[in-house]
Amino acid sequence: MAIKRMPTGIPGLDEVLHGGLSEKYSYLLVGSAGTGKTIFSLQWLLEGRRRGERGLYITLAEPEEKIEQNVAGFSWTLEGVDLVDLAIKGEQLKESGGEYHIFPPSEVEHTPVWEGIYEAVNEKRPQRVVIDSLTQLRFLSTDEYQFRKQMLALVTFLDQSGCTTLLAFEPTELEREASVALAVDGIIRLRTQVSPGRVIGLRSLQVEKLRGSDFMSGLHPLRITGEGIRLFPHRVEKTGQTSPGREKFSFGNKELDELLGSGIESGTATLVTGPAGVGKSTLATSFLVEAARRERRGVIYVFEESVESVLTRSRGIRLPVDEMLEGGALKVVRVNPMELYPDEFLSMVRASVEEDDRTVIVLDSLRGYDLAMEEFGTPVAHLHNLVTYLNSRGVTTLLLNEVEYITGDLRATELGVSHLADNIILMRYAEHESQVIKVIGCLKKRLGGFQPELRQLQITPEGIKVSEKLGHLRGILTGVPAYAPNEAAGPRPRWSRA
Repeated sequence: MAIKRMPTGIPGLDEVLHGGLSEKYSYLLVGSAGTGKTIFSLQWLLEGRRRGERGLYITLAEPEEKIEQNVAGFSWTLEGVDLVDLAIKGEQLKESGGEYHIFPPSEVEHTPVWEGIYEAVNEKRPQRVVIDSLTQLRFLSTDEYQFRKQMLALVTFLDQSGCTTLLAFEPTELEREASVALAVDGIIRLRTQVSPGRVIGLRSLQVEKLRGSDFMSGLHPLRITGEGIRLFPHRVEKTGQTSPGREKFSFGNKELDELLGSGIESGTATLVTGPAGVGKSTLATSFLVEAARRERRGVIYVFEESVESVLTRSRGIRLPVDEMLEGGALKVVRVNPMELYPDEFLSMVRASVEEDDRTVIVLDSLRGYDLAMEEFGTPVAHLHNLVTYLNSRGVTTLLLNEVEYITGDLRATELGVSHLADNIILMRYAEHESQVIKVIGCLKKRLGGFQPELRQLQITPEGIKVSEKLGHLRGILTGVPAYAPNEAAGPRPRWSRA
């Protein structure tokens, strides 16, 4: 018989668990103080209440009043959830003189507490149970043997009672008492740590055990928001069956399209690389506008400048960005590099593709993306995962890359990601006749031919202009071109100012 799943009510977690927690099973919720165990547990119980399931929260540490006070910050109410307070009260200690003089606390207190748990379950008959926390039961047991025996009996009782149970536990105690891990059906661990650069606090969830079911392995980042916990699954994207190149996208410039073999194929990733100010963002925005004219919705994620800066620059060359924004065909999203986890950004992109029907996406730029992701592991691995997803969905992607060198040393990127690109467009500065000019060329195109030549690019109030082949010059990529010996190699452009 198939195991019935119980939704958790925590966004993203059911995907990690492949459908939710298994009904009538017991789970350890492991985490040190401040990792979110109580929030996690209550959010799970409130989801049960929403589904008409009876929930029971047994607290052995915090008093009932403190728990209700804490959940008020999330605008939650525990109405409809049974809360049983078995925590030791201050008046109990006061009655005993504040301490036990003859017997240790474990010999005096453990029996009433254990019995209180059994009585609460028998009386309330819940479908979802939380015991917070087992660490208190560990302290109340006379010895390790008694604790193991009592824990096994408790888990068996809860399973036989038809309860699905979360048992909160401290990680240090779990290391000392590994038998608890053997008694339960699953282990979910919550973590809080500091990024390698000691800049960002990282919260994550990891499933370590899930009896009778597969699950999504790895560390899954999470945030505690005003609505509770939100999880961002660490997906390892798989290649899809979408065939790239079903249509071609234009940059809105005849000469540039000719240079690129009539445009860029759909479903491919294009790396646009060059130094700051050479026109990469303007070129990408022109591409998005042309796509929008063909009813292809696009979005540009900006990591380094403001949305208004992007729009002002685009208006300066008469791109109809306001019209596109108003109609929803174009969207500009500012991303703070220090705010988002890589998997959180991937979830944002997935929502744009799957929910908002965006088929053209621009990342501006890879340097900003690298800054955003370096605190969370290898940026190249995260970018590879992102590009794999976009390719699998048939999305046409432009990756803007800023190189440090203005002239001279030639490299596609300084991040080692050029292998991810189906197409590479090179933009450079060059000095010619005591003027700085901008040069554009195509270095790579997987799905079609292109013109292996360099052309001068100019950004004017009327838009982008691209010259004919700079056949009269040689050594352009060195940054200091010279006239070719054979003047017949090609015509000189009539304009050369940047």
